[in-house]
Amino acid sequence: MKCAYSGIPISDPADGVWDDGEWISWGYIHSLIEDYDEEENKPLNECSYEELLWLARDYDPEFDGHFPIYGEVGELYVESRFGMVRHAPYTQGSDGKIGNHFVEVKTISPLRDSRHVRVKRSGNFSVLAIVKIDADFRIDAKLIKRSSLPKGDGKRMTVSWDDYGSDHVSILEAGVI
Repeated sequence: MKCAYSGIPISDPADGVWDDGEWISWGYIHSLIEDYDEEENKPLNECSYEELLWLARDYDPEFDGHFPIYGEVGELYVESRFGMVRHAPYTQGSDGKIGNHFVEVKTISPLRDSRHVRVKRSGNFSVLAIVKIDADFRIDAKLIKRSSLPKGDGKRMTVSWDDYGSDHVSILEAGVI
């Protein structure tokens, strides 16, 4: 495995992240963060999802005009819109909690033609949040109860944005979460 942007070998999955079909090393991501800190004097971990979304859209040369941080943008959006409290980095099984429910966040980036996500069945979550960022950088999300997701035996399930309405009203207002 190699980092798609730096060519640095990745010997262990913990050395990077898999994003949109490519490995990106943590070293490479941290170098971009350091560059951003120097230019803007604001660390990325203090940015809002809107700021990161505009940074991703405007970032240029080697990345087809995009900064590869859409997963982070998706988590920040769910945090802002639905009140998710994110877990510490590298927590396995889910990305955060809304109330007493564990939430797994999957983001459809504007770089993808697809309107579906792949989710590990073994994950420790009761709600799936799908965040969609379209080609015009409009962002939306759906909360889907795990009990509504496809049944099966495979390690992963494919969930389509178009196949589900959002359960967020019933989940948030009916006290399920």
